[in-house]
Amino acid sequence: MSASGGGPPTASGSAGVAVADTDRDVFIDALPASMRIEASARWATHGARLASIWRRLYAGRSDTGQLVALLQGVAAAAAARPEDLRALDRARSAAPGWFQTQGMIGYSTYVDRFADDLRGVAARVPYLQSLGVRYLHLLPFQAARQGDNDGGFAVRDYDAVEPTLGSAADLDALTARLRAADISLCADLVLNHTADDHAWALAARSGDACYRAFYHVFPDRELPDRHARTLREVFPLTAPGNFTHVDGLGWVWTTFYPYQWDLDWSNPDVFCAMALTLLRMANRGIEILRLDSAAYLWKREGTDSRNQPETHAILQMLRALVALAAPAVLLKAEAIVPSRELPPYFGDGAAAGRECHLAYHSTLMAATWAALAEQRGDILTHVVGQTPALPQHCAWVNYVRCHDDIGWQVLATEAAGYDPPAPFSLARIARFYAGEEPGSYARGRNFQHLSAGVAYGSNGMAAALAGIDAALANADAPALRLAERRLLLLYGIAMAAAGMPLIYMGDELALGNDVAFADDPGHTAEGRWLQRPRMDWMLAASAESETGGAADATVASRVLAGLRRLITVRRATPALAADVPMRAIKADSRALFSLARGDDFVALFNLGATPVAVPALPGCAGRSAHDLLADTTATWPTTLAPYDMRWWSVR
Repeated sequence: MSASGGGPPTASGSAGVAVADTDRDVFIDALPASMRIEASARWATHGARLASIWRRLYAGRSDTGQLVALLQGVAAAAAARPEDLRALDRARSAAPGWFQTQGMIGYSTYVDRFADDLRGVAARVPYLQSLGVRYLHLLPFQAARQGDNDGGFAVRDYDAVEPTLGSAADLDALTARLRAADISLCADLVLNHTADDHAWALAARSGDACYRAFYHVFPDRELPDRHARTLREVFPLTAPGNFTHVDGLGWVWTTFYPYQWDLDWSNPDVFCAMALTLLRMANRGIEILRLDSAAYLWKREGTDSRNQPETHAILQMLRALVALAAPAVLLKAEAIVPSRELPPYFGDGAAAGRECHLAYHSTLMAATWAALAEQRGDILTHVVGQTPALPQHCAWVNYVRCHDDIGWQVLATEAAGYDPPAPFSLARIARFYAGEEPGSYARGRNFQHLSAGVAYGSNGMAAALAGIDAALANADAPALRLAERRLLLLYGIAMAAAGMPLIYMGDELALGNDVAFADDPGHTAEGRWLQRPRMDWMLAASAESETGGAADATVASRVLAGLRRLITVRRATPALAADVPMRAIKADSRALFSLARGDDFVALFNLGATPVAVPALPGCAGRSAHDLLADTTATWPTTLAPYDMRWWSVR
């Protein structure tokens, strides 16, 4: 369970060349003759790397037959890939930065919460197009564990659609519909674990030694107790500990919930099985694979078993096999760690750009909420200044909210103070968003908090955390307009920053918390359902027509118009492409956050509740400016109202 290494070895000498040639021949010979020339070119770039990393990672654990079987399986997946997807492979191989344009806008939702089932999602494609959406992340829709299943992340069958959501034919129809609309489907591939009723787990329970070796299983508590000394608990209140006793089997490693069994990736059979699963998903027309819980794949005693070098070796191999068999597909790392720990997920050193194409900038997300609560733009200035540069053809995913909690741990370093020292309290910020601090406008709830002085996470829809729910409940019109500004400000930052912005379902309508989740016996123990409401299509229709008389319809109309304006301007502004560098500009006012993209774009954001006067920023004095959002000439100095923003083109 603790194989060393993680980077590709350097092959040298005639023996290394002979091995590489043999690997190539195994792969190429398994392909139809018509595909061999194109495949040979891909092998030259990616294939030898896949095989060499395999040999290093699984030295002493695998035999020649396993690698042969893997390469033949990859070739079979390439041969089985539909022709329209192979055409997409060729087009995107010729333009590897296709996803970095400023027009790439994402949307994330659960299938059933958005439109009941996959057919319903297909019917709502025109709505997504009207928002300017170019990639759609549908949260897990594979067949899930019966009963508790972590919102679908306890997968029972990777190759089957959850019956309540539709069929395989419905999925095929949806991917075709989305592709015709120029929308890329993103789906989750849960890498770290399966459900305890997955076929592999059931076989392990029944005594199958092969599948027992797919999981981390221990006969007693000796090794689990040794590992536990340095492990963190993901859900300390609802699922404490990292190991679960299973009758007739022993102690099973369960990082997340007792019904989610961690896969043992030190077993090469696990890699082969999951790699071919990935390629089958790609061949269904899924264009972006969100690699769930990617940080946890490799276990090592004496560590927290996160971000281990072998994890990156595994991800580099997955990237290489995608490049061989389905190069149109992107890999997105779901690694919720501080941004300074994220560069390896894109590949660093000699492997730069050879791991994942995308990763969530969770530090920027959490810092935006912290800055709003503290009315401090300098928090964001620091985070942007510490954001590492990315390899070519890689990008951040910027988001405001998602199906999970806001995890505050990624800001631990910033909260402790930076240069110049300016500490802030994450626990106070968590209390603020739970509505427990004086002057709080938020209606969120704490998540997994063990004590009042320690911040873990916060739940709630963006509209509720920004104050819209409270203002509507109190019929407070001035507070409502400020809350709307806060919500649009948050999205203004996400869309102006370097990366691909992601809209969470319902935020475009200022959809509020689903407080009724607590009345559902299947959800009452899982506080994250607070931010998983059902889409309100009547509200959407009212917002579109602007004829709704209800207060929430009026709010939805204004927020929808504001968000569409941001998207329209972003799509027309080349400086906002994902690969254009960003830098923060230090400001005199602590509440002000100033962001520059390239040489001719500057965004100003007032995180405070009072107006901020802005003189000419460094490098902008004497230059003319155009206010892109208002489509007017801009002048220095300017004043930003509370929670106001500017997007300026400077010449």
